[in-house]
Amino acid sequence: MRAMILAAGRGERMRPLTDHTPKPLLCVGGKPLIEYHLDRLYRAGVREVVINHGRLGHMIEEHLGNGDRYHMRLMYSAEGDSPLETGGGIYRALGLLGEKPFIVLNADVWTDFDCSGLAIRDGSLAHLVLVNNPDHNPGGDFALDDGRVLNAGAVRYTFSGIGVYDPALFSECEPGRFPLTPLLRAAADRGRVDAELYTGFWRDIGTPERLEEIQRQHKK
Repeated sequence: MRAMILAAGRGERMRPLTDHTPKPLLCVGGKPLIEYHLDRLYRAGVREVVINHGRLGHMIEEHLGNGDRYHMRLMYSAEGDSPLETGGGIYRALGLLGEKPFIVLNADVWTDFDCSGLAIRDGSLAHLVLVNNPDHNPGGDFALDDGRVLNAGAVRYTFSGIGVYDPALFSECEPGRFPLTPLLRAAADRGRVDAELYTGFWRDIGTPERLEEIQRQHKK
């Protein structure tokens, strides 16, 4: 299975840290965030990874190279200074991801989730990893019923930014800038999105304060 790391966000909320460094290259314990994802994917058996990038993206390519030192093949989807959002970015990279379902990770999450068991149920277009709602998203994103994702429900969970997608999820899309969530909601309405709830460690590194929190915990 191939994988994609979404690394094209501008990191506006992380400024000034991201004024001269793309967010995926910010470090925890002296190691760039994106390298932790590469390690996680390698342990899961993934050997081919696509990384999209936007502003300062050349720095990501220069740092990671072709992937030889990670024992992986790295491919890049450059979006320039006008990122295509999650949906548009994945759609642009489909030619690199192949015809089979693929893993997608947001570059700006920190977790100990094991990707080796990720898979889509028969008939589904996507498999999502959901987590308990953090303080910055108390209302959650999706409900979960017997492994199926619902758009409405009494108990809702937060989408972790980790998922598996069938290329068919994007079959009616056109090139350009668009988010992923509407595609997932439409597929969920048709009963074609499944999910699991992960209760282990997960954080969205969206602000300098959250990055500092991760730094402190990493030192313990």
